[in-house]
Amino acid sequence: MADTNGKPKIDLDEEMKDLERFLDEEAEPIAEPEEETDDDAVVALQAENEDLKDRLMRAMAEAENQRKRGERDRRDAEIYGGRKLGRDLLTVYDNMKRALEHATDEQREANKGLFEGIELTQRELISVFAKHQIVPIVPEIGAKFNPEIHEAMYEAPVPGVDKGCVAQVMNEGFMIAEKLLRPAQVGVSSGSPT
Repeated sequence: MADTNGKPKIDLDEEMKDLERFLDEEAEPIAEPEEETDDDAVVALQAENEDLKDRLMRAMAEAENQRKRGERDRRDAEIYGGRKLGRDLLTVYDNMKRALEHATDEQREANKGLFEGIELTQRELISVFAKHQIVPIVPEIGAKFNPEIHEAMYEAPVPGVDKGCVAQVMNEGFMIAEKLLRPAQVGVSSGSPT
């Protein structure tokens, strides 16, 4: 059929029906979302959220531990960094002490300026030790032997000194802060001779 202008006449109602039939045949049905699937997704997201929170907390704890470890290492390096030098200077201290102890009165009188210089140098060395937290360990005669801060050089029977006690101090020991730099070298009594 044609209209008065010569164009074919289109039946709109028929075309709409054809289009609806075509769409019904070609279109896949849209599935309604299942209630259970949404719950599973929520549970999965909550589990993932908890896992991420846990990982975040662990990472934050590790970062805090690293910070504390770094601070402790820095502090230890500051205190104990000169440990080797301090240990080497102990022999200088020992030699000065021996020189002063073994000098006779005549030698002291003849070399008064020399011995005053040694004494001043020794005091300065002790002052520097104290500044760097290096303190002497001077055990008393008769004190109980402590293997953590004493080094036994010999064991012998000594009258008047109990068994296992310090009988003689050969060299002072030293601590740097809370760590042993050098143990005190001592003789230990094995009891009174019988």
